[in-house]
Amino acid sequence: MSGGGGGGGEGDERRSASAIVHHGDWLTVLPMLEVGPIDLVYADVPFNTGRAQRTPPGAKGAGRSVETQYGDSRGSTAEFIAWLRARLEITLPRLAPTGSLMIHCDWRTSHRVRVLLDDMLGEDRFVNHLVWTYGLGGSSPRRFARKHDDILFYCVNPEQYHFTAPRVAATSRRLAGQSKKMTDVLDIPSLNNQARERTGYPTQKPVALLEVLIGACCPPGGLVLDPCCGSGTTLVAAAKLGRRAIGIDQHDEAVRVARQRLAELRV
Repeated sequence: MSGGGGGGGEGDERRSASAIVHHGDWLTVLPMLEVGPIDLVYADVPFNTGRAQRTPPGAKGAGRSVETQYGDSRGSTAEFIAWLRARLEITLPRLAPTGSLMIHCDWRTSHRVRVLLDDMLGEDRFVNHLVWTYGLGGSSPRRFARKHDDILFYCVNPEQYHFTAPRVAATSRRLAGQSKKMTDVLDIPSLNNQARERTGYPTQKPVALLEVLIGACCPPGGLVLDPCCGSGTTLVAAAKLGRRAIGIDQHDEAVRVARQRLAELRV
């Protein structure tokens, strides 16, 4: 995978043996791709915060506004759901019979996204409501501190979707030195300002989180799609785990960072 600038027209791509980054909108790029069945779609969708994210001071592109992919970043929840529905309609037919879908969202939209997925896939396709608890972030004197995101996990076929239960070190005295199955609460720290893997991209997720999700839900050698790939964490995690990956993002800076990270892996 060779590095490159963040420019290029819609559908522009840079390849590696196991990862491809496409520059453009999920809605227009995915229909142009000739790829086999997708084993896992992981989409860290815009959170509809009502404000644009900005690259932190000291990072490349510092101060640059990174608008949400559905445009204005001040849209209503109904507009956001319509944006997501249109993209899922072209994505779900690409999933393998054993495939899965994960939508990463937060308190602003998780309730509406779950209703959408129940409608599009069926309530019996729901597998887990995962909670990623991360510790960092602000608090308020008017409410409990918001310290988690939601990841909604659905499958194509509840009888045959791929799943390998991740394991963590047991903490009880009875199971000392052993492991146990991970629960639906993923206690994985978010990236602080000193983290070695930090790129400066404002919505970057830790590789450890994506390694858990991909390792559990995509078979070895399988194909992962991240249609809002941002800084490329999903692609990096997939490459490390021996999975193939496709990333799509319409923002120049996201594409540049993702390509650079893959180039540094020499994948």
